[in-house]
Amino acid sequence: MENSKLTEAMLYRKAKKQAKAIRSFYINLSCYCIVIPVLIYINLTFSPEYYWFVFSALGWGTGLAFHGMAAFNYSPFLGSDWEERKINEILEKEKSKSNQLNNQ
Repeated sequence: MENSKLTEAMLYRKAKKQAKAIRSFYINLSCYCIVIPVLIYINLTFSPEYYWFVFSALGWGTGLAFHGMAAFNYSPFLGSDWEERKINEILEKEKSKSNQLNNQ
């Protein structure tokens, strides 16, 4: 019974952390959708001969894409369950070390 409460609390904390990350992503996306058009307007109004807004849009857009991938747990490089497997691997190593110290 105690273990299930612990697991439920851990799952709740994990879900809360992910919800916070998704909210943060949406705030970032909203700011992007407001600021970039303003920069485009400023650029085209005051210096239309050089499109410098592209650097801001691409730079921030790249960061935004990575932010979204992190918020929604999308990882094309390591797989969707890589983090969970790694956590379990680390926990198993720590348990093994703890058991070895207790047996001595």
